[in-house]
Amino acid sequence: MKLAVSGTYSSGKTRTVMALSHYTGIPRTLAKAIREILPSAVPGKKLAEVTPAEFLQLMLRRHTGRAVQEGLLGDHFLSDGSSLQEWLYGAARVRHGMNPNATAHRDQVPVAEDEMAFFAKVVDQFGFAFKQHVKGTYDAFVHLRHELPITDDGHRPMNERFREIIDDMLLVTLAELDIPVHVVSGGFAERITAIVERFDLPTVMPLPDAIALADDDYAALDLRLETERAVVATG
Repeated sequence: MKLAVSGTYSSGKTRTVMALSHYTGIPRTLAKAIREILPSAVPGKKLAEVTPAEFLQLMLRRHTGRAVQEGLLGDHFLSDGSSLQEWLYGAARVRHGMNPNATAHRDQVPVAEDEMAFFAKVVDQFGFAFKQHVKGTYDAFVHLRHELPITDDGHRPMNERFREIIDDMLLVTLAELDIPVHVVSGGFAERITAIVERFDLPTVMPLPDAIALADDDYAALDLRLETERAVVATG
């Protein structure tokens, strides 16, 4: 089974996939995150500072990285998100602007500039392609509701409305693509248990052990800001 764990940023996808992988023995994809891609793709900039053209490059790089990882793992893997995330983070910026932090108190930012109008058209076309990829790749989705507070790490947009729009669009798009989706909520262990039971997945170790290993994996992640990575890389 090719199972994607879906949700917005700060919904707990990464830690959930880590624990599921340890608990079930099913491999997980290891595509690079945007903050890892930024230093080489757009040197010296934070995500909030990128132009529409630069954001399109990031969308393409992230989608390509996912597709490569999926191809390496064959027909049995767990995915931390999907390419729908890349499309929707662009589509939501058409509404909220390139820096959603700056528009956290507005309902919508009109597309007035020629650059943003072109950005919107390209994002639509990326969406067409990315949705075809998702439809042809995954057998089912688990969707994590955004019950957790946004992590203020200087990288993620601190805009709850922006996150709500992405969450709603994810579910609408999955229904449009007619991909089975199971929405889970509750505590971390409850979520893992619900996913395993819903899809009748195997287990290879006790759940507390899997969670402990996932916590170790997550603690080992390099969560530095993209600009901090650039300083280390060029210093």
